[in-house]
Amino acid sequence: MEEYREHLHANLPASRRICYVAELAPDSTSDYRTRALERLGQQVDRFDVSAYAFGYSKLEALRRRYPLNPFITGINRDLVHLVRSTRPDLVIFDKPIYFTSDTMTAIKRAGAKIVFYVQDNPFGPRNDGCWKLFMRVYRMADLHCAFRRTDICRYTEWGLPFVSLMFSYEPSIHFPPPASWTDSDRDRSVSYIGSPHENRPQFLSDLAERYSIPLCISGGRWHKVLTSKQQEAYLRDGHLLGRFYREAIWRSKINLSFVTDLNEDDIAHKSIEIAASGGFLLALRTPGHQACFKEDTEAAFFSTIDECAEKAVYYIEHAADRREIARRAHLRALQSGYSNDTQLANLLNYFS
Repeated sequence: MEEYREHLHANLPASRRICYVAELAPDSTSDYRTRALERLGQQVDRFDVSAYAFGYSKLEALRRRYPLNPFITGINRDLVHLVRSTRPDLVIFDKPIYFTSDTMTAIKRAGAKIVFYVQDNPFGPRNDGCWKLFMRVYRMADLHCAFRRTDICRYTEWGLPFVSLMFSYEPSIHFPPPASWTDSDRDRSVSYIGSPHENRPQFLSDLAERYSIPLCISGGRWHKVLTSKQQEAYLRDGHLLGRFYREAIWRSKINLSFVTDLNEDDIAHKSIEIAASGGFLLALRTPGHQACFKEDTEAAFFSTIDECAEKAVYYIEHAADRREIARRAHLRALQSGYSNDTQLANLLNYFS
């Protein structure tokens, strides 16, 4: 963390009172952002949307798709009450899918600016079915956070105020292993940590079965897409968060990363976290990844499964190359400002 602080190169923002509205489960990315805001000297009041949720159930899925009373009435009433009692300067909504135009109006009348921090893509081809209320209020935000080139194009065309940010890492969680760490500590050869989005199940199973790549997968919902034999062969550790996620990166010789096409993503959040954690990154070759990391110097990239398998075999056998590339990737993430603190400082300084 001390090394990180020395490289924080955004100007520190003025101190403000912020109401942060999100699902704030421990070790969620929204939880990490509140930590960063506090490190930046902000006074943060948390409004935890998950306190109103039904968990990961069919009922919760229905509620996201069809947000109706009495839930909507209660969560909007409570947020307005908090804003009126605490008088924040900013209300930052992390994926605001439950809030009404009346609530946005009340927040503005209380003197606060509204920021929409939405890492998912409500305007792309991915049909999450949860954006009905968002579509009624998104033009009321005083600032949008743009994470992809398509965001910038849309917000510019629509005349919406925005600041360009990027998927970022949490320096209190994502940092390199001890200097004494070696391949003897790495019990995962080629590792994927994440969800079975899009074509990833087929790609990974082909990588293991057609190319004999020693594969390890961690994450949720894989039991729905892999056979029982594949689950036994590849799955380990389940859904990983916090230090368990970081340590799985440390324990992996090679960390795979893709992008979500239906979200119109050009980089993967986990690519930034892998690099910040000192892991060796083998990622899908995209313009975004190539802009973040210099190819074959700070990360390795692939465009096809053949290329992925070829590079996996090479780097499994060349530990010194892996170690040097991972070291440079960490320095790039540190020095180029890929952290939550730098990105959120850029957001806050928009209002300076």
